[in-house]
Amino acid sequence: MNAFLMYRDRDFDLKRKLPWNAPALTQDLGLETLFNAMARDDKFLLEVARVAVLSGVNDDLATVLYRQAVLKDCLRHADLVKSMYDLTVETIDSERKIFWGIFGRHPDTILHRAVDVLEMFVGTLTKLRKFADQYADDFASEGFKAFFAMLKRELDDAYFAAIQTHLRELQFRSGILISAELGEGNKGAHYMLCRPEGKKPHWLKLAFGAKPPVYTFYIADRDESGARALSELKERGLNQVANALAQSADHILGFFTMLRTELAFYIGCTNLHEQLRQMGAPVAFPLPAALNERKLSCAELYDVGLALIVGRRVVGNAVAADDRTLAIITGANQGGKSTFLRSIGLAQLMMQCGMFAPAESFSANMCDALLTHYRREEDANMNSGKLDEELGRMRAIVDHLTPNALLLLNESFAATNEREGSEIARQIVSALVERGIKIFFVTHLYTLARGFYDQRRAHAIFLAAERRADGERTFRIIEGEPRQTSYGEDLYARIFAHDADGNGR
Repeated sequence: MNAFLMYRDRDFDLKRKLPWNAPALTQDLGLETLFNAMARDDKFLLEVARVAVLSGVNDDLATVLYRQAVLKDCLRHADLVKSMYDLTVETIDSERKIFWGIFGRHPDTILHRAVDVLEMFVGTLTKLRKFADQYADDFASEGFKAFFAMLKRELDDAYFAAIQTHLRELQFRSGILISAELGEGNKGAHYMLCRPEGKKPHWLKLAFGAKPPVYTFYIADRDESGARALSELKERGLNQVANALAQSADHILGFFTMLRTELAFYIGCTNLHEQLRQMGAPVAFPLPAALNERKLSCAELYDVGLALIVGRRVVGNAVAADDRTLAIITGANQGGKSTFLRSIGLAQLMMQCGMFAPAESFSANMCDALLTHYRREEDANMNSGKLDEELGRMRAIVDHLTPNALLLLNESFAATNEREGSEIARQIVSALVERGIKIFFVTHLYTLARGFYDQRRAHAIFLAAERRADGERTFRIIEGEPRQTSYGEDLYARIFAHDADGNGR
């Protein structure tokens, strides 16, 4: 049995290797805030959220839409899905509590524990089957429809009747029947556990009826060697069935473990959705486009991490950048440029793992890698200068670039003077854009931004942090020609502005 709630045809791999730049993405985009909101102090939900968001599906557009449909069902039936998730958690915890005993490696102990585990599993599987019978018609997604259909098909009445019969027989209330053959040197061989005889005859027949010729021997109470030999015979007969039963229990446990893992992703999404809706922040299911397209358009796109930190709705932005491969963002300090850049990266990651986006609307092409190059603090060990460190990280990024990557640059190459930094950035950005890499670049390098703007490149869009005449920041990002980035005007207005009498303030 398979859940198939994350992929149409395979299981979700919680142990998969994360992208090489996962630490940088986590730091630059503030992903821990997102993960913690999804987890709500649950360590397992935290682990699933981290792997699912950071790994994404990259080029699999169909899987994104598949997960979106499943998530919509989860949001519509949050209580039902949470009940199903709780059932998997309870089942896994119950399996761990069933005692192995001090002879856990013996076939007899393995068999009896497997029987106890399977009896517990039968109860849980019965609840799952009833859940499918009651609620299957309420779910619309392909994923849940296939899941409930599988439960009805695999867990029909005949299955439960057969497994109950086998479990009763494996209690061995009438003793154990084992067959064997004489092997080489008259040693026992081909030990096999046999089905017990059918219905036991009436006691009168047992007492007075003709008895078949059998040979019986009894072991004395103090005959330890005889008891040990008999125990070894019993274990040889039980060995195969004990292993088979233990494998069956492991198989069902694996199903519950996978179901818990895949439901955990959607529980995390539901937790996040609830928090955002409570603060009045908009969410929308994005419209993903194919890898080879260049799409990005959004309305009221906001930094979900910032909203979670301040606990209220934050300023969103609208951008229409379809068919653009380069976006250069300039403007006033503390005007929202870096926040906007984070919102782009977060929305892209959330879209590519099948989540909703923090926006009123969001549409973008899939990317096969998301990379960030943000300004870092000075190297405390003084092993290299800031520019050398920036160039080293850029080289690592170039080594991992893919044809349809998305690169977010935040104040890169500002560790040197304006002219040198602009020239370095111009050469790198020009080369990457020619290869089709989509780039969003927040920069203070006016020479760089102005140079690209004057070229009137059709594939480029220029955005700026809005600053009103009185210096007020609206934290809106608007389309417009590059702007100088400086505190100069604000400092002048604050320190040297004069009142109506001409006195300095």
